[in-house]
Amino acid sequence: MADISKITLPTGNTYNLKDQQARDDIAAIQAAISGGVTFMGETSTALTDGSTTKSIVINSATITAVKGYLVVYNSKEFVFDGTKWIEMGDLSLIGDLGWKDSASGSYTPVGSVSQPTFTGTSSSVTITATDNTSGNYQPKGTISTPTFTGTATTSRGKFTPEGSVTVTTNSTENKTTTVAPTTGTATYTPAGTVTQPNFTGTSTTSTGKFTPAGSIGLTTTNKTAEVSKAASGTATYTPEGTVAAPTISIKTAGTTTTVNSITNEGTLPDLQTKVENETLTITFSAGTLPTKGADTIVKTSDAVYKASAPKFTGTGARLVTGNIAVPTSASFTGTEGDVSVSGTPAGTVSQPTFTGTGVRLVTGNIAVPNTYTATFTGDESDVSVTGTPSGTVSQPTFTGTKA
Repeated sequence: MADISKITLPTGNTYNLKDQQARDDIAAIQAAISGGVTFMGETSTALTDGSTTKSIVINSATITAVKGYLVVYNSKEFVFDGTKWIEMGDLSLIGDLGWKDSASGSYTPVGSVSQPTFTGTSSSVTITATDNTSGNYQPKGTISTPTFTGTATTSRGKFTPEGSVTVTTNSTENKTTTVAPTTGTATYTPAGTVTQPNFTGTSTTSTGKFTPAGSIGLTTTNKTAEVSKAASGTATYTPEGTVAAPTISIKTAGTTTTVNSITNEGTLPDLQTKVENETLTITFSAGTLPTKGADTIVKTSDAVYKASAPKFTGTGARLVTGNIAVPTSASFTGTEGDVSVSGTPAGTVSQPTFTGTGVRLVTGNIAVPNTYTATFTGDESDVSVTGTPSGTVSQPTFTGTKA
């Protein structure tokens, strides 16, 4: 974006541009720091450019600002000129490097490295081993046979014998037992009869609604009625006839005035600007005026017109309604219908009594094992026990010759 420091007007004169706001701000800052600047620190009191707050809080302490105090609030610097605070700058606009004395970084150059190649020939390598007490390789030798020393151990395990148990019962040992009632599905119904209960009640009256079946027949007679004009409502009839056209005439003539016509519209003003070497140059052409033509009379207001009252000529028409059926008599024809009423009669029923025959319940024969006739038949089976014997194995030794 180009800068402008000067301006050249159409007269040819060139002038310097003056930023009055910047000059006023600089003058205010210079006036505020004319007696020296004291940096007080960061304040928690909200400040803006032009604030007149004198009581501010710094590090939880309340102080009264005097001319030359410099503080920071929300990354912005403010200086007090004795009356108001002047914003000097915004530290949040400074980048990370603005707070460093030096900086370093890593850089990876652009390019590529060609794959290196190796060129050589194969050869044979011979390794010879010789006996040497100071050598570092000892492949030859023997390992002594290790010995095992252990103690007796006992193995335990679980064994399930194979076979079956046969139980024989003795019919002479069959037992009977008493059956007592309990909860669950009923299995026995006693025999007997229940006496018939007696009912004692009082008379009751049942009421209900009944709709008779049938139809009503009407005898009608056609009637006519006169139709008259209603006081209000939607129109339903337009009479026949014609309306004579009114006579229209001028009541008051309108006014006129004379205007000038234009034969040549002229040219518009022309403004051109350009910026070179920070100088804004403005050129201006005023253009030409329109050319006046002949005078023309035009109306400035419309005339006032009047009209005669229109005349209506028509034929009167009587309006009557169509036939209106008016009942003269009515008769009902129906059939007899049933009425169904439901309800619960009032009264009590005497407590019934039960007369029956007692029955003793016993179980059938129950087979009871005879303890003296139970026998077991089985086969001998092997027991397999696995485990790790207790003991130690001596450390074997190696005897060889160094090479």
